[in-house]
Amino acid sequence: MYPFHWVPAAGQRHASLDQKPCGCSYPTGTQVLTLCLQKLSADDSELAWLWDTCPACNREARRLAGVGP
Repeated sequence: MYPFHWVPAAGQRHASLDQKPCGCSYPTGTQVLTLCLQKLSADDSELAWLWDTCPACNREARRLAGVGP
């Protein structure tokens, strides 16, 4: 398991190292610090999971996972 979790927020799918309060997903409205160093409000709606991935979070998540660019 990786140390980060994906979270839709601000129109993109971001990643965060913040602990999830319920163990499943970040509830809508939860403030998270993302891997791209933004403090954002989670959006746990069904459509939000279809948003594009934040490029900066993706780069940092891949680095943390130990996979290539």
